[in-house]
Amino acid sequence: MFLGIDIGTSGVKAVVLDEHGAVVGQGTAALTVQRPQPLWSEQDPDAWWQATTAAVRAIDPAVRRAVRGIGLAGQMHGATLLGADDQVLRPGILWNDGRSEAECAELEAKAPDLHRIAGNLAMPGFTAPKLLWVAHHEPEIFAKIRTVLLPKDYVRLRMTGEKASDVSDAAGTLWLDVDRREWSDDILAATGLTREQMPQAVEGTAQTGKLRAEVAEAWGIDQVPVAGGGGDNAAGAAGVGVVKDGDALLSLGTSGVIFAATKEFRPNPAGAVHAFCHCLPNMWHQMSVHLSAAACIDWVARLTGTPGAAELFARAESVGPASGPEIFLPYLSGERTPHNDAEVRGAFLGLDHDTTPERLAQAVLEGVAFALADGLSVLRDAGTELSQLSVIGGGARSSYWGQTLAAALNVELVYLKGGEVGPALGAARLAQLAVDGGSPEEVCAPPPVSHSIAPDAALAERFAPKIARFRDSYSRITPRNR
Repeated sequence: MFLGIDIGTSGVKAVVLDEHGAVVGQGTAALTVQRPQPLWSEQDPDAWWQATTAAVRAIDPAVRRAVRGIGLAGQMHGATLLGADDQVLRPGILWNDGRSEAECAELEAKAPDLHRIAGNLAMPGFTAPKLLWVAHHEPEIFAKIRTVLLPKDYVRLRMTGEKASDVSDAAGTLWLDVDRREWSDDILAATGLTREQMPQAVEGTAQTGKLRAEVAEAWGIDQVPVAGGGGDNAAGAAGVGVVKDGDALLSLGTSGVIFAATKEFRPNPAGAVHAFCHCLPNMWHQMSVHLSAAACIDWVARLTGTPGAAELFARAESVGPASGPEIFLPYLSGERTPHNDAEVRGAFLGLDHDTTPERLAQAVLEGVAFALADGLSVLRDAGTELSQLSVIGGGARSSYWGQTLAAALNVELVYLKGGEVGPALGAARLAQLAVDGGSPEEVCAPPPVSHSIAPDAALAERFAPKIARFRDSYSRITPRNR
């Protein structure tokens, strides 16, 4: 059996797969995000460790004892700063933190080859601009930095004592030469860092040490190997068989992602498209990334006093798609693709005396779908043609939302059995590849199809004027135009 651990933003999920790929155990533990100032988003790295231990220990002890390998997935881009003796110097700065926009412009000026090497624009979400911010605003902390780790790799350090990062996650720092799959000394130098402060860059299927004896004892697991793993989206792709050129998925987690596997490095920074390494050797991928997706569902549920996402979907369905004039712009944490705008914030437009909580819920489902359609548009502009997307993440539980998404995106959505397990599933499969070897196409075969949703042409036609208003509204609310 193989254990996959996903260190997410809202919680840690642990799953165990048997040798046939069936889920035989699961555990979860919640996390919270701290926002001490506008644009800031932070977490305590020790909270990742405590939640990881709680999630693993929630699995049946007999299942844990049979585990032969562990894989890690995790939220990308987070800056975990360690000093002497690997002590944490400050709270981790997360992927949806927007404080470093000025530093992005500085990095672009200092590293003129950034787009060619890293394949991406400098955005506040990435790790490198965060380090420039620390250098400028917390120089006493910057001077103490001995190692910079991503969130899942800090958990790896606590598990194994090893400092390593797989190339799919490392690509999200901006410090990686994505085509060559190794650290770039030039971009590191532009942020005042060196290769010695980076973990070892490895493939997702590589072994990166074994569980320390005290951790193995506490978890009730042998001292098994730990695989390199993957950034959350790459691991999620491995979990649902998105491993060949042209395969693609839609991830509906806290953020929303359209992920397309590619057989070569295919950057398109002009459209704010991400081009990263896959967590499988000799593969890359493109992504459009939206900072708020299922997070918007949780937000509007709290706003309207709705007890949970399932009830919110039911309330939206009671009024139906395109049922009112309300437009929701889902930029609660800013936006990446296609706008690269850390300061824009969400908005409701078109409210009237007849607006109800049900129509607000429906507007939020539509607003996230329209933002994802914007992202798919720039992927298509880059030459990536997609007619089908496998759906993963917590948002995959709602077929009703799927009808809205399929019509807005004009693609068929394929729902896979177990797809809601998400990146932890792929992390477990990477552990299997690290321990037993084998072909990624065989080990990471797609789960059985639960159902699919084809785009409804009539609904797409009803959405067309709302999408046009949605796209026009962004230019009216961004601080860039004030």
